Amino acid sequence: MSCVLVSACSSPEIYSPTGGDTSQAANALPTVDEAELADNPFRQDWQTPFGVPPFAEIEDDDYMPAISKAIEELRSEISAITAITSEPTFENTILALELAGSPLDRVAYTFNNVSNTDSNDMLRELETQIFPLLTREFDAIVLNQALYERVKTVYDARDELDLDEQQARLLELTHRRFVRAGATFAPEVKERVAEINAEISGLNTQFAQNLLLETKGFTLELKEEDEVAGLSDDFKSAIYDADKKAWVVGLNRSAYESFMVQSTNRELRERLFNGYRLRASKGEYDNGPIAVKIAQLRAERAALMGYDSHAHYILEYNMAKTPQGAEDFLLRVWRPALAQAKQERADMQGMMGGTKFEAWDWWHQAEKLRLQRYALDENATKPYFKLENVQAGAHAMAGKLFGLSFEHVPVEGWNPLVVSFDVKDEAGEHLGLFMTDMFARDSKRGGAWMSSYRGTSNINGDRIRPLITNNMNLPQPPEGEPALMRYSDVETLFHEFGHALHGLMTQIDYPTFSGVDGPRDYTEFPAQILEHWVSQPEMLAMYAKHYQTGEVIPIELVEKIRVAANHNQGFKTTEYVAASLLDLAWHSLSVEEAQQITEARAFEREVLESYGLIDEIEPRYRSQYFSHIFAGGYSAGYYAYLWSEILDADGFTAFKQAEDIWDPELAGRLKRWVYEAGGLRPADELYRNFRGQDPSIEPLLEGRGFIDTPSPDA
Repeated sequence: MSCVLVSACSSPEIYSPTGGDTSQAANALPTVDEAELADNPFRQDWQTPFGVPPFAEIEDDDYMPAISKAIEELRSEISAITAITSEPTFENTILALELAGSPLDRVAYTFNNVSNTDSNDMLRELETQIFPLLTREFDAIVLNQALYERVKTVYDARDELDLDEQQARLLELTHRRFVRAGATFAPEVKERVAEINAEISGLNTQFAQNLLLETKGFTLELKEEDEVAGLSDDFKSAIYDADKKAWVVGLNRSAYESFMVQSTNRELRERLFNGYRLRASKGEYDNGPIAVKIAQLRAERAALMGYDSHAHYILEYNMAKTPQGAEDFLLRVWRPALAQAKQERADMQGMMGGTKFEAWDWWHQAEKLRLQRYALDENATKPYFKLENVQAGAHAMAGKLFGLSFEHVPVEGWNPLVVSFDVKDEAGEHLGLFMTDMFARDSKRGGAWMSSYRGTSNINGDRIRPLITNNMNLPQPPEGEPALMRYSDVETLFHEFGHALHGLMTQIDYPTFSGVDGPRDYTEFPAQILEHWVSQPEMLAMYAKHYQTGEVIPIELVEKIRVAANHNQGFKTTEYVAASLLDLAWHSLSVEEAQQITEARAFEREVLESYGLIDEIEPRYRSQYFSHIFAGGYSAGYYAYLWSEILDADGFTAFKQAEDIWDPELAGRLKRWVYEAGGLRPADELYRNFRGQDPSIEPLLEGRGFIDTPSPDA
């Protein structure tokens, strides 16, 4: 029973083992037509390459019957465990529970992934039914008193059992999951927690759907040459819609930022800026009331479970430990970042003369300033970052560091644009299938993420290797033209590839703690450390080749990239930390404080003003489109990206000190204790085993150019 569908970087809150209805009678399933079910693809043995789902055979109306039948089977498995009259053991209780629910995992993983990448009206309606149903079902398991008593009996006898390290870890985490879910609480508390979980699950789905529809619904249609003034030829080609005979700019982040950087039409920049920041903030798809309600429910649930706030509950087993610990860390970065951002604002205001500098000017003016200071034009670098070359470079990096190889294989995916690779280890053994979906479309949620269609396990000699995906939202070029990437998109690709390697390389036997499972402020580390290789000269020589001439990116251009690395860093860091502080504020509320909030924007404004955020910078995510925390798995955890940067900056420092970015000893420890180890041990122990010491924050501050920066009040 894997219990959670993991998607690194933005994980939907699918089934949350944090409460539930213990009455299956009250959790009635849709009627299943056994005759129809016989032809359901999810009830068949998949005779497909690598065991991928048979996407061409799966219809939208296959999901609910398959889910219902799989839940029936899971209930039978759980009942069988609790009906055992013999003494609870690791095998008949803990292992049996881990093995339960495989058919449900198969259909739920597929449904979740497809609904994220190729959504439609029917899938969105199914989300409103399936996700709360899964939440209630898994809640019923972790609040099953008879089942908990068996788990507790095994846990209490743990010192007397002859368990290996992985078995002991599985026992520990299984017991923890039940306790944190509320298994020890009074029946009336369990019942209320169950109600809260079901309501939150429905609200998560509604939030995500509103955002998708709002994002899809806003476009700029540009038909006049003056409306595309400043835009590069490749960007114009990527956004041209032949049917509309217009250039069309939507709200996916890559296209949005490219337009904001390049466009010389200030009025259109303002329109796009407001379209982006006002998503899901009014009318039918207003997410503000949903955000407030979710925060109130999470605060109530935390109080019922004995915690001061939802953040206290979430962070208990994270590296930060407490909301105060996370906030203190963020403020250490916030102060110098905000000071630098104010200086950046002053510099750009100086460039604009008497015209008042506004928020929608920031990207454009920052690029002009970069050109002025560093003579570095984004359009001059993009020809060296062809998508296929960048992907090949990432694969080559994994080969040099970890001995992996990637072979393109013709596997039918969920969309014709999916490209798949058979990943093998240094001995030529199959590690997993890596499937990539790189381009934006209206049916796909925004952002970039890693997820799985199948997890890893090796139980009783049954070795199952994973199906791992990477998704991005690059503008799709016209047929026959190359997809050229911004440097920031290259970094994102390497980031998500790091998550993919974490899922592919795991050598953990049990799904509960294999792959990317673990505390949020650690699991970003395996992704973020690989971003450091992007700009290394040895690395660039492997992949940064001009798409027309094959020329390796000139060393002069590399040096410009290096020197300009911290350009606009005040802005970038401030908008990120502002969002992280906003997340903590939403989730550090007591029940009483949460109930006093009536309007999301007013609360958001109060929080950001209290930290001194300047008007010209929006947080990276405003509350109404902050899907990481209101429709995903990052509530009270968005700070994790920056916390993990402590680890990745410190970790890469070890390679720099070794004067070899391929140092085999360091790479070997990184492989063993990070990518292969999953959640085998507490995160701080895993890091120390790799690094040989605790991490220091100084490399992070230095890397962002914040050493010896004055305070924002100066």
